[in-house]
Amino acid sequence: MRTPFSLLAERVTVSDRIIRWTAFAALVMSILVVVTGGAVRLTGSGLGCPTWPTCTGDHLATTPAMGVHGWIEFGNRLLTDVLCVVVGLTIIAARCGKPWRRSLTRLGWAQFWIIVFDAVWGGIVVLAKLNPFLVAVHFLASLALITVAAVQWQRSLEGDDRPVRTVGVPVVQLARVTAVVTGLLCAVGTLVTGSGPHSGDGTTVKRMPLDWEKVTQFHADFAFVTVGLAIAMIFILAAVDAPALPRLRAKQFLGVLLAQAVIGYVQYFTHLPELVVGIHLLGAALVWLSVVRLLLSTRTRPVLGALDRPAVPVTPQRLAATSADAEPANALPQPAEL
Repeated sequence: MRTPFSLLAERVTVSDRIIRWTAFAALVMSILVVVTGGAVRLTGSGLGCPTWPTCTGDHLATTPAMGVHGWIEFGNRLLTDVLCVVVGLTIIAARCGKPWRRSLTRLGWAQFWIIVFDAVWGGIVVLAKLNPFLVAVHFLASLALITVAAVQWQRSLEGDDRPVRTVGVPVVQLARVTAVVTGLLCAVGTLVTGSGPHSGDGTTVKRMPLDWEKVTQFHADFAFVTVGLAIAMIFILAAVDAPALPRLRAKQFLGVLLAQAVIGYVQYFTHLPELVVGIHLLGAALVWLSVVRLLLSTRTRPVLGALDRPAVPVTPQRLAATSADAEPANALPQPAEL
């Protein structure tokens, strides 16, 4: 079936470099939207546009009567439109690549539908007067978007052959456990936010019926567990003489995690100033991105010929040996450094 995308692909060819750059731009935008969404809440602009999909009952955009809060909330909505445009460009670029890599196109469409869901859910959040439980889902959907964008960017740097593990199965399992615990850490963070003082609007907004001090301590406990897993990943990767990339990703994850922990303690002991809380929100997105990249580094695919380092051929015998753990992890082909 011929579509506008297929007709465009017959006439336009997009280079691998452009495909990689559009995928990277989508990843950056997905993080930026998290930050601006946090700015809406921290400035008390969550109801700057009191309805959805319009800003007011009679106007699509904000009006002077809505003041600065209206501009902040409406600006965040416009940024979502920009994100849609960037993701649309990733879909078009992937479709016009030669050869066409369907996996990249599908990942682009996955981002688009997550954005649609998140936008509609954000409207429900406004209509529900910033219900904190709905706000938490809104944030977690943004982390899902970052995940898919990171996977698409990684795939744009690789080939399309079958994935090959760069480390043994036990190390892969530890990386997965680390990712799950990090996800729970982010989820518990939404409980801290939902029960804390920054409701997102200057008026009284319903908060989660939780003891904020106890939830914060629970969140800190989860952070200690996550740091422990990150340290364990570093030592185990060194013990098994893992390739350089997984070891680098583990160190990056620990570094971002420790920086986030410091920011968390600063915001707690300084009574949650808005700027520090906003930085902590950015840190949460970067922590999640770091653990996703760590997990992705536990496997690789033959690198595209357009990259600086050529791919190492993967023969059926090599794949069979890898599946049986017959060859050391550091003998597997390495992806180009990101």
